[in-house]
Amino acid sequence: MSQDTPKVRLVVDSDRCQGHNRCNVLLPELIQIDDYGFAHVPGTGAVPPALAEKARLAVRNCPEFALKLEPITDEGRSA
Repeated sequence: MSQDTPKVRLVVDSDRCQGHNRCNVLLPELIQIDDYGFAHVPGTGAVPPALAEKARLAVRNCPEFALKLEPITDEGRSA
């Protein structure tokens, strides 16, 4: 993987999400809010290196611990 290749993906645990939306405020580039106010990550959830720090901040600020970052393997899957 090159320096510009995402190394982690962002995942939302929909069972834990309570719709506080802090994550969307901190990382609107990757997190969308559905019609009911709950967060989801469209597509694969791959985090571009330029957004990695913002993604870590969003994970740390989720009061329900509904967000996590997972490593991406060379095949593009979560480890």
